[in-house]
Amino acid sequence: MTRPDYVQEALAGLDRVAGTGVDPALPLYATTFVVVDLETTGGAPDGGGITEIGAVKVRGGEELGVLATLVNPGVPIPPFITVLTGITQAMLLPAPPIEQVLPSFLEFVADAVLVAHNAPYDVGFLKAACAKHGYRWPNPRVLDTAALARRVLTRDEVPNRKLGTLAAYFRTATQPTHRALDDAKATVDVLHGLIGRLGGHRVDTVGEAIEFARAVTPTQRRKRHLAEGLPKVPGVYIFRAADDRPLYVGTSGDIATRVRSYFTASEKRARISEMLAAAERVEAVECAHSLEAEVRELRLIAAHAPPYNRRSKYPERQVWLKLTDEAYPRLSIVRDLAPTDSAYLGPFRSKQAAELAAAGFHDAVPLRQCTHRLSRRTTMPACALAELGRCPAPCEHRITPEEYDHRAAVPFRTATRDDPQVVVDALLARIEVLSAAQRYEEAAVVRSRLAAVLRAAVRMQRLAALTGIAELAAARPAAGGGWELALVRHGRLAGAGVSPPGVHPRPTITAIRATAETVLPGHGPVPAATAEETERILSWLERPETRLVETSAGWASPVAGAGRFRDLLTKAENGASHQLSTERS
Repeated sequence: MTRPDYVQEALAGLDRVAGTGVDPALPLYATTFVVVDLETTGGAPDGGGITEIGAVKVRGGEELGVLATLVNPGVPIPPFITVLTGITQAMLLPAPPIEQVLPSFLEFVADAVLVAHNAPYDVGFLKAACAKHGYRWPNPRVLDTAALARRVLTRDEVPNRKLGTLAAYFRTATQPTHRALDDAKATVDVLHGLIGRLGGHRVDTVGEAIEFARAVTPTQRRKRHLAEGLPKVPGVYIFRAADDRPLYVGTSGDIATRVRSYFTASEKRARISEMLAAAERVEAVECAHSLEAEVRELRLIAAHAPPYNRRSKYPERQVWLKLTDEAYPRLSIVRDLAPTDSAYLGPFRSKQAAELAAAGFHDAVPLRQCTHRLSRRTTMPACALAELGRCPAPCEHRITPEEYDHRAAVPFRTATRDDPQVVVDALLARIEVLSAAQRYEEAAVVRSRLAAVLRAAVRMQRLAALTGIAELAAARPAAGGGWELALVRHGRLAGAGVSPPGVHPRPTITAIRATAETVLPGHGPVPAATAEETERILSWLERPETRLVETSAGWASPVAGAGRFRDLLTKAENGASHQLSTERS
């Protein structure tokens, strides 16, 4: 029977969510292995096709048990399989079907590491059989001796990694014969021979052996010691270069486990491989809980701009769309808000996003688009937009400042602070007209502008609702008992902690408040923190299990605010322009 070529990706998927029965830190000499081999009728795993199972349980070089049985596949055996294995149809007729064999096999492999030669093949058949007959696959840790041999043995030692070749190299007591038990016993001796070679590679535990068998780069193996000694707690980890520069900042609920994952086969990002080559140490910053870890990560990335982080690096690049303070105000994109600015929208993550929202307002209300500073006394020649009816021509004083303010400026102020209904209605009407005229591409452009306006308005009003509160204390049940506590001031995390199980959280909240950061009020919807930090806090606060303990003021959003258009925003973002006209009210 010809086995398919080993596929590394297939094996990586077998152990992605491994069972917890075997600790990966268990030394190899203390690990219980179940070495299995199958004979089949050939073909792809479909829940059947298994004709024989052979399994040997070993630990520390000692044989603990053997399971071997023929299996009736319920289908005729191809002649070439009989020639290869010697298993005939007559031998299989009295054998039990696979659904009767699986319970004994699954009990045999419980709390052990499963070993096979070309493991994706054997494990694939076993998993398919469990799925077909309603048995839960225990998802054990899997070690592939073929993959391990590729990592341990060179071409000078063995020409290939076939089981027969490896059995001859290690001079196994049992030679493979294409019968399940013989092949499993030969694989046991091959496994012991390969384990004997792992010491020179500093591989001592079962977890290290499994990872070593995968496609781990030399850099990952060489730098694996960087993950040693880190705490198994929530927090932030920082990869640092030889000159102590932060290279990469990340966060996790378990620092040690997360950092170890960078040195496994599952980590395939090219930039991370480059980062690991430059890293010399990993620094851990322990945090009270996940929210504090996320906030500290954002602040560290913003402060140091690590070269291998992609997100959250430059919060200062955010922009605002504001209404200028002049007789005939216009929209202007600025980096910062002045204390005197009273009508604005944002923050936007890019200038392009702000320009798209500005175009939406220009489509909806008659705001002038020129950049001149207009005077109440002196006129200027009108531009082409006035001739096209797209501008009320305040430059020629065709409209009074009071009327201009009522028609153009007030809708912007209202849309950003409270209710964007006027702007939404105008843009929906324009989409409807364009769609009726079959000008679908232009309608799609207006739809994207509508989405930009709503997205920014919903975000700003949501942020402002929290940042307007001087102090807010909240609690969330901790995984190990007790409460995760957060003290938020003007949208900034000022303090965090965890109250012990069985103890009232009030004393812990009092202690957090006494040592919390002083946060002063400021101007705008994000006066004391980045918008991303406040949004992380909002996500934590809005979880169903989070409880508000104290608040210095009411936490509320406008009843007729932008939030009531969330469904419309979702449709606009999904490109459902043909549905938008039905949203008008």
